Amino acid sequence: MKIYISVDMEGAGGISTWKDVTFGDPHYKYKEVEEQLRWLLEPILEYERVEKITISDSHSMGDNIPYSITEMDERIELISGFPRKRYMMAGLESDYDRVIFFGYHSGVGALGGLMDHTYSNTTFHNVWINGLRMNEALINAAYAGYLGVPIAMIVGDEALKREVEDFLDKIVYVSTKEGLGRFSSRFYSKKRIKREIQEGVKRAMKKERNELRIYSFEPPVELKVETNKTEFADALELIPGVERINGRTLKFVHDDYSVVFDTLLLMASIGSMMGRMI
Repeated sequence: MKIYISVDMEGAGGISTWKDVTFGDPHYKYKEVEEQLRWLLEPILEYERVEKITISDSHSMGDNIPYSITEMDERIELISGFPRKRYMMAGLESDYDRVIFFGYHSGVGALGGLMDHTYSNTTFHNVWINGLRMNEALINAAYAGYLGVPIAMIVGDEALKREVEDFLDKIVYVSTKEGLGRFSSRFYSKKRIKREIQEGVKRAMKKERNELRIYSFEPPVELKVETNKTEFADALELIPGVERINGRTLKFVHDDYSVVFDTLLLMASIGSMMGRMI
């Protein structure tokens, strides 16, 4: 069994502001996230049938999880750094058995969503695929589904749980906190989160592959984005195949989800770079 774990930070316990998730800031709480990730890994490693665990450090520049985490077991590998192809899902292949999203958060515009954003807080005001409002969990789940790999478990906040409610009969969801505003939260006890994560892993690991949810979109796949600023749309419409709908809205349609996924990541990267320059 091969397990892929995509790790973000905003949805982990004890995290509520950008300072908590910004490398180099005195408030940076990567140790909290690492501790919770270790809680997740401990019960997974008890299964002898697990032959490989790929951890994708998927927050910001992908340099948050220390290499020392691989000392837990020789079956663990760490994907780190930026830029890289397929970013939050880098290295995932069709031979993986299941995917876990750890520390994930709600999409841009979510009520009670802590640090709500979808791939780029700078670039996007809204993101839709085939008319459905997206968040990073759904976007990434659809890429896993494109490869035929199901989602087994999500660890994140209550706002994201509401956004993936159609998933909940097929996956294990562990809530870490409840957002009271964009930068304020009701944190659950660390003891509670540890217990629920480790119990959740056991439930997720017991499920057969065909019991899990494969999330995907039927082609053609239409990506529509609303940018935060018109100058971002000015730049993004230069991408081949992208159609400008109005001042801040663009559309891209393709039959291959991986091409749509790559286009979204490119849009996010261009917008983020422009945000640093303007």
